[in-house]
Amino acid sequence: MTLPPIPFIDLKAQQARIAVDLRARIDRVLAHCQFILGPEVAELEQALAAFCGAAHCVTISSGTDALQIAMMAEGIGRGDAVFLPAFTYTATAEVPLVLGATPVFVDVDPRTFQIDPAHLEARIAQVKAAGVLRPRMLVAVDLFGQPADWPALSAIAAQEGLFTLDDCAQSFGASQHGKRLGSQADATMASFFPSKSLGAYGDGGALFTQSAERADLYRSLRTHGEGTTRYEVLRTGMNGRMDTFQAAVLLSKLTVFEAELALRERIAATYDRRIGNAVVTPARVPDSTSAWAVYSILTRDAGARDALQAALKAEGVPSAIYYPRPLHLQPAYRAHHDGTALPVSENLAERIMALPIHPDLSDADLDRICEAVVQNA
Repeated sequence: MTLPPIPFIDLKAQQARIAVDLRARIDRVLAHCQFILGPEVAELEQALAAFCGAAHCVTISSGTDALQIAMMAEGIGRGDAVFLPAFTYTATAEVPLVLGATPVFVDVDPRTFQIDPAHLEARIAQVKAAGVLRPRMLVAVDLFGQPADWPALSAIAAQEGLFTLDDCAQSFGASQHGKRLGSQADATMASFFPSKSLGAYGDGGALFTQSAERADLYRSLRTHGEGTTRYEVLRTGMNGRMDTFQAAVLLSKLTVFEAELALRERIAATYDRRIGNAVVTPARVPDSTSAWAVYSILTRDAGARDALQAALKAEGVPSAIYYPRPLHLQPAYRAHHDGTALPVSENLAERIMALPIHPDLSDADLDRICEAVVQNA
């Protein structure tokens, strides 16, 4: 008997679990009709800040817009070098270019997939020696749910005078050295795209900071550069506000978020135990927890990955590739790259493959996935 395909992510099942609370929150928004920056937005900002231990949270229309507002606040622009990993999603690199700055791509660790501090130091030295760009900012990505090495990165940034921005798009809910991500860098951004561990029902994002002045600046920039009144324009800003419906959805999802993080960790541990002899499973960042937005394995080579993906698909087991091409090799970014070799990122792009990991994955489905990987790897 052919079994039905396993969903890579199951938002319907999650919605069923929170249906009563979710409906009540959405009905309240429909009743008060404050669809932009309604009371749920302020409530969500307080809840998110309390969850991760940040002093201030400013919700934004998307994770990409959060990156842009954070860079605009620091005056990032033409002639500035923004250091970031080559192995991540395009938004991290496109925002500096939109603002006129230059992304400087850094290689990553081959086992944790996080930005490599030693290579970051080498890249900073290269930029300084060339004398063309001003080193201004480090954007480190907490990739796939785990934290980057923030103690090492912060020390390098402090020595070099770099502003640190934590791209926590995939890792809200993770922790490092017993502390939730949200205050390790000068500013932290989050994305609430639906597939994230904490996802809205549309685009959404947030910025976290310990600085009241910076939080006020983020609020101004997200609302066209407004001052104390709507028609007082103090600076060039953008339309980066989160709508109230998304805040209501996220408030409802926060009620089950801790439990979902625990379920994701259980699934990751099961994968480690059951498929670790067939494929390379992700190494853990020391003294940390992961939000497990993505569970990525490594195959022997590109051919082995193609074969495994095809075999899994035939058995109704989905997979995905994050990411099939590192940023410095993307057509949009090649002209902005200085040609430095980034072998780890290029090798990962040929071997990496993600398996389903979501809190509504049943034990039976987990058994199917593990057996299919072991039999076909």
